[in-house]
Order: sequence, then C-alpha cells, then structure tokens
Amino acid sequence: MEIRLKKATDNDAQSIFDIQVKAFLPLLDKYKDYDTNPANETIDRVLTRINRPDGGFYKILADNKLVGAICVFWIEDVHFWISPMFILPTYQRKGIAQKAIILIEEMFPQATSWELATILGEAGNCYLYEKMGYNQTGDSKTINDKTTLIFYKKVC
Repeated sequence: MEIRLKKATDNDAQSIFDIQVKAFLPLLDKYKDYDTNPANETIDRVLTRINRPDGGFYKILADNKLVGAICVFWIEDVHFWISPMFILPTYQRKGIAQKAIILIEEMFPQATSWELATILGEAGNCYLYEKMGYNQTGDSKTINDKTTLIFYKKVC
C-alpha cells in the first residue's frame, strides 16, 4: 500500500471532518471527553487548522484514497506539534499512522523536536509513539475521571 501526504485545502474540509468524527467517535463514547475530543469539534475548527499560518492539515492517502489526516504546527519554526492525527477505523492497525509520522517528519527536516499528546488508556497509541522514538515527558493532564492525556516528545 502506497502512503502519501498531501497538504489539505478548504475544499478538503468536509471530507477531513467526516473522517475525524468517524475516527474519534469510539473514543468519545469510551472516555466521555466532550470538551476535548475531536469528534465534538466543528468543521470550522478543521478549516482553522487547514489555514493556520504556523502549520496545516495534511491528508493521509493510502493508494490515493483519503483515509485520514495529520495536523502539524510549529513554534519558532523548529519545535513541532502533531495534533490531531487520525485514520479511518477500517484502515487502522495497517502501519499507515507509522508511515504518516515518518513522512511528516521528513517534510520538516529543520525540526529540533516533535511533540504530541494521547490518552493514557490507549495502549496502542502509546506503543506506536514509543516505537517511533517518542518518549513520555512525565507531564499529564486530567480531562475527567476517565481521561488523562500524557505528553510525548522526540528530540531530533
């Protein structure tokens, strides 16, 4: 399966939004994190991410089919954040997220660090990020009694 990233435009907002909701809805049902879960965001939030001057949304294409997206932004042009990244449920656990992380990191060779956050209870996500060289920072944020975010950083 060929995995590619392509910068999203306003015309991609609805498709990205629909995939974002499908990808995050199971987590919303599980963790009840209504104020922070991307399944509860509006399409306007997707448009804001697409058009942010210090970053953008990139479509994740598997054999030319839109299967997810990854949003990156930077601070001082060298400290990068990934938030959010998601894959359609039917395409998860096929190595697509791993390849998307590799591709996005290659797009920004000037990065001195990459950071992200994930839900502590999602062992598969934690495993993926650790496998990709990200280390837990020791910081966490409690969202509610079911949800704690943990933070990861990769120094380049």
